[in-house]
Amino acid sequence: MSEAAALSIEPKRIVEQAAVASSRSFVGHAKLIGFFTLISRILGLGREIVAGHYLGTGLVASAFTFAFAVPNLFRKLFGEGALSAAFIPLYTQALKQQRHEPDGEASASGANAFANASVNLLCVILIALTAIGELILFALIFAGREMRPDRLLTLKLTAIMLPYVLMICGSAFLSGILQVHRRFGPPAAAPIILNVVHIIVVFIGARILHLRGESNPVRMIALQTTLAYSLGFFVLVAGVLQVLILVPSLRAVGFRFQPVLHFWTPTVRRMLKLTIPVALGAGVLQLSVLLDKGISMALMRGVGRAGQVIDHFIFLGHRIAYPMELGAPARLNLAQFLYQFPLGVFAIALATAIFPGLSADALENDRDRFRSILRKGIEATLLEGLPASIGLILVREPAVRLLFQHGQITAHDADLISRSVLFYSAAIWAFSLQQIINRAYYSLHDMTTPLVMSIVTLVVNLMVEIPLLWTPLAESGMAAGTLVSFALQAVVMLYMLDRRIGGLGLSSSVAPILKMLVATLIMTLACWALRHSPLYPQGNTRFTWAAQMLLVIATGALVYLTACATLGIGVLHHLLPQRRAGA
Repeated sequence: MSEAAALSIEPKRIVEQAAVASSRSFVGHAKLIGFFTLISRILGLGREIVAGHYLGTGLVASAFTFAFAVPNLFRKLFGEGALSAAFIPLYTQALKQQRHEPDGEASASGANAFANASVNLLCVILIALTAIGELILFALIFAGREMRPDRLLTLKLTAIMLPYVLMICGSAFLSGILQVHRRFGPPAAAPIILNVVHIIVVFIGARILHLRGESNPVRMIALQTTLAYSLGFFVLVAGVLQVLILVPSLRAVGFRFQPVLHFWTPTVRRMLKLTIPVALGAGVLQLSVLLDKGISMALMRGVGRAGQVIDHFIFLGHRIAYPMELGAPARLNLAQFLYQFPLGVFAIALATAIFPGLSADALENDRDRFRSILRKGIEATLLEGLPASIGLILVREPAVRLLFQHGQITAHDADLISRSVLFYSAAIWAFSLQQIINRAYYSLHDMTTPLVMSIVTLVVNLMVEIPLLWTPLAESGMAAGTLVSFALQAVVMLYMLDRRIGGLGLSSSVAPILKMLVATLIMTLACWALRHSPLYPQGNTRFTWAAQMLLVIATGALVYLTACATLGIGVLHHLLPQRRAGA
């Protein structure tokens, strides 16, 4: 080979090596995030188990579920959504300028000044929203003394937990600063605090109130209400602790929070310009989430102030039956938690880890590395998302009964939860894929496409789920609407992204994805055969449910991994520890 030819090949080799190193880096970070997220999800599972045991799925649990969803809506909108999505690429750019400028200290102070100004802006926005929200809630509480007890309780719990918006959004935004500096551990570990506090408060509070031994339904609701109020207060305490745990790492990367009034800088104005469409898109998505919870609260049967059952409402002079049973919001929340378990452990961890790298590649206009990292992220996401979707469908019944059918949650509740899990589970692959795709659009500073698709998703979701509520699906119709809308959004946005950047090179991913589908099919057949074999335990005891769940999980995992290895799926090595050269 001539020297000229060798020189022409060398840049390609360097690009390929850089892409491989970058992909290994983001997967390594994803493993760290996934580890802490796994711990958080396990503790979150314990939180839901303990809360379900003592609060059940009735009036109080449903009110708390909706009230707690309100601050989490703003967390997605501001902390992890609009501001964060616009902030991370700009903060990454500021840090890159620092490395290339001779006066590193001055440049560093500029990056820190931008971060500090952004945090101050976030605080001003959140304090204003909290104050306005509290005024509206207190006005509704004062004016609504004759409303249904569950709805009045919902307003009161929302008023208690609304200040959590400031802590949880601040924690999420500060986590974005650390993620740019490739410090993923503390941000991933922070949510653990909320779960630990939640478990301790519910467990100790239930013991102090003697909830377990109470047989009077009216007094039971009163005691559960007291526990819910206490839990709402300690949610605020957990929020403060979540911010404090990030402080040492923020100091280590040089960030110092300083209250300032002059935060209206050109870079902040640019961030806000990028934020507006993202905020609208994230707002539409979170509005969809809150609408689902609001619809389930509004269309479920209730209990009047005199204790009578309210099973219908009057609309335009017509008597219409409520399509959902009492407790639908709490049951749907438990069903969502189960499908979010694998989603949070891997898909969100991977998307969080890949985002700074995608932003840097987009900033440098390195489209080859951008495409390469994105393809690897998509393949790694589907490698987990496809079997997770089918696996949770197969194991949902024993899992729901083992985890939740005790205390105040009945066998009928478990049946309804399991039916919703069926539809949510089928959408895991779409949820997982969407996490990666959204980060890709944000890295390219394309905020409009996610906005438009979020609006389309909201409309499709409502058009599908509302009619289904009056079918035998009842509350699980909401899960079916979520499945249809998110599957459509993931596929369409991937197609549009491929067109947007002149091709992702997805043809090279067709073969491994087809192999993943084949491996998933083999796993499904093996688990189906197991469930219909004499080896599958029968019965309705906790031991039987545990044996059924563990047997299906072990069989599914073994068969899937064996099938992947046999088929030679190339992306498999990204999920395993990488060996150093020469090791």
